[in-house]
Amino acid sequence: QGVADDIAQMSGVNVGKIDVIFNPVVKPELHQKVSQPVDHPWFATGQPPVILGVGRLVKQKDFATLVKAFAQARAQRPCRLMILGKEDPREPDIKPELERLAAQFEVADDIALPGFVENPYAYMARASVFALSSIYEGFGNVVAEAIATGTPVVSTDCESGPAEILGHGRYGELVPVGDAEALAKGILTTLSNPAEPTILIERAKAFSVDTIVNQYLSVITRSRQSPRLSQ
Repeated sequence: QGVADDIAQMSGVNVGKIDVIFNPVVKPELHQKVSQPVDHPWFATGQPPVILGVGRLVKQKDFATLVKAFAQARAQRPCRLMILGKEDPREPDIKPELERLAAQFEVADDIALPGFVENPYAYMARASVFALSSIYEGFGNVVAEAIATGTPVVSTDCESGPAEILGHGRYGELVPVGDAEALAKGILTTLSNPAEPTILIERAKAFSVDTIVNQYLSVITRSRQSPRLSQ
């Protein structure tokens, strides 16, 4: 809806005439990949809960705020932070900053930056909390993917997709952008009272390929029936 609002503002088209169709990110192979093993000791039985972030190591993702939030959460209960993703050669490398912050807050032993992995969905399914700390997102595919694995989500209320995916707080905690204290609180609250996985998985069906295809077909059918609509 945020993208639709932008288009309406730039084009002068009434936003009520714009259909919003989400990204079809929940694909059949996601559910197949969830069950694949994860070769990392942090996910062994009896280990502290893992907070997971996924994304390119760029400023937009604001992983620095996530590291600061994790340090605050770690001070209150045992937990670990893993961030999956690699540097973007087109943008400044923020990995050294994240490592510096981890050392500054004395949590380096509880933070892992393993880089890119072929199957992030298996990691999502085994994490206790998925955290999105972005400054902005067009949609936020990883949020929809995380809830599709049944993993609770804490996200910044950035423009424009995460709040819509999470039903404006119904399916996950939303916190202000850049607020490490609020993000830490959201993580701790979610660790203590996680959302029911079946509810999250049901919500994720709104972003499945079948659902999105049917929505496109509905728009195409209406445009054929009402030629003026297609103009």
